[in-house]
Amino acid sequence: MNRNIIQPLTVAALLCLAGAAHASSDDAWKQLAADVEAKCKKAAVTIEKPSATVDPFGSSHYGLALVTGKPKGAKGLIAQICVYDKQKKTVEIGSELDAKTLGLTPAK
Repeated sequence: MNRNIIQPLTVAALLCLAGAAHASSDDAWKQLAADVEAKCKKAAVTIEKPSATVDPFGSSHYGLALVTGKPKGAKGLIAQICVYDKQKKTVEIGSELDAKTLGLTPAK
């Protein structure tokens, strides 16, 4: 085969594969985000009615979310970092962080 055509064919093949992978993975990304949100909210046991903001893609190995809400039995707003293991489908949640310190509350 002509060496001048190998590189353009390789690029074309990779672009086709990338397009197919992207098209077929939209639902998978949505499902991942929904699972991260549900499991992170469930893990946030110190927050009343937790709200989760999910990183739409996470990292290569982990789904990531920031869970916020009112601490149970107290006033204020707290946040917790939640990490979802994509292989094991389990979560770990960090300690309570003051939302004001993070700049998540409006200035008075």
